Amino acid sequence: MRFGKFRLALPFLAGAAAATIFLGLSGPVGNAATNYDDLSLFTNVLDLVRKGYVEPVDEHKLIQGAIRGMLAELDPHSSYLDPEAHKEMQIDTKGEFYGLGIEISKRQDGFVEVVSPIEGTPAAKAGIKPHDQIVSICPDKLPQGWTEPCKLTKSMTLADAVKVMRGPRGSKITVNIFREGFDRPQPITVLRDVVKVVSVDGRLLEPGYGYVRIRAFQERTDQDLRAKLDNLRQESKGELHGVVLDLRDNPGGLLDQAVRVADTWLSDGLIVYTKGRIESQRQEFRARAEGTEPDYPLVVIVNGGSASASEIVAGALQDQGRALVVGTHTFGKGSVQTVYPLEDGSGLRLTTALYYTPSGRSIQEVGISPDITVEAAPQLASSDSAEGPHRIREKDLEHHFTQEEAKPEAPARPSEEGAETAAGEGASGDLQLARALDVLKSWTYFERLRAGPKTAAVENPEAPAQ
Repeated sequence: MRFGKFRLALPFLAGAAAATIFLGLSGPVGNAATNYDDLSLFTNVLDLVRKGYVEPVDEHKLIQGAIRGMLAELDPHSSYLDPEAHKEMQIDTKGEFYGLGIEISKRQDGFVEVVSPIEGTPAAKAGIKPHDQIVSICPDKLPQGWTEPCKLTKSMTLADAVKVMRGPRGSKITVNIFREGFDRPQPITVLRDVVKVVSVDGRLLEPGYGYVRIRAFQERTDQDLRAKLDNLRQESKGELHGVVLDLRDNPGGLLDQAVRVADTWLSDGLIVYTKGRIESQRQEFRARAEGTEPDYPLVVIVNGGSASASEIVAGALQDQGRALVVGTHTFGKGSVQTVYPLEDGSGLRLTTALYYTPSGRSIQEVGISPDITVEAAPQLASSDSAEGPHRIREKDLEHHFTQEEAKPEAPARPSEEGAETAAGEGASGDLQLARALDVLKSWTYFERLRAGPKTAAVENPEAPAQ
């Protein structure tokens, strides 16, 4: 199960088939007749379009469009993934691919710019630097439709540029780079190799106080997290006095990774439980004592871009009284998606369950409320960010599940008494991070937290025993 990953489709499909047969035997025959009438209507419309539309049509594209339209009627997170999109999703969750190893963006003039090369990747070894402008790309094997050996990035979408720069391991690609000090673009040839995207980075804020940021929950996020914490401990000469966990603008990822990340700081108790229509989607996930981090103070930073798996982690640590949450309200995505691979390489992403925090809260539509509200600094809250003036959250999406439909088993958790909005600015210009560090160094908050969380973690009476 995933906010993106499907482990094995066959058992679910077999169960669904058995259920259909059972309902057909015990239920009214009219439902089946209605289904056949609807399918007949669909085929009639398709036939009319094929025969009478003003221009020839691609039936395959029409059917794909119909599937997309059908799923769009369900909720914002159920969708059809064509083979290319399905493959990209698998790459994103695995965090590993063959390519150059650069983060890129589009400049205002339309050309592609290097945000940064990923350390240790072919791009970094070839000498590509941050802010390099990629003027054109010259692949060793011309993609379909290309008539020239090189193509200006100005005429390409960002997705097209990414697709061209990825390729088989050991193959070559030349990018023409322009940077400050060059009088003309210079060619750099890169040998493609495996690129591992590390989803976790961090540093010491001050001696003894660590900062860890998780960008997304991928297949190795828990391993990357533990490795980073070990590195920070070594830099601190063996001990950490506190850690800031930054989940801002983290859109989510794999459910099992969210559970393992929360388990890093929890020794027992419930982390999250899920409820769906079928029994296999009703699960609870618990913490284990093995490998739990020391009981140092922990602050989690969130914002409107913290969604799904990020909210599971923040909600579990908050409900269990292990961490204080600082920042602004989260996105509010409280649903779980299962991805079913289809025979042509495409995929079906389907919402199959809702999840609940240890105290029984559903964060669907409402999000996680921080214990201490701290707005982002104005220069960090641009209109393009999750904290911008036109931010979009789950409640703004068409066909989203409402809080009432999610049926929370406990009222939404209020902010801690004394929650505040910070007005001062930290040295780095990151108000939320500066406030989180202040909280770490203030033992008053944590002594109050240890005296007993306002919403004690409760056992879920409906979740199956493990």
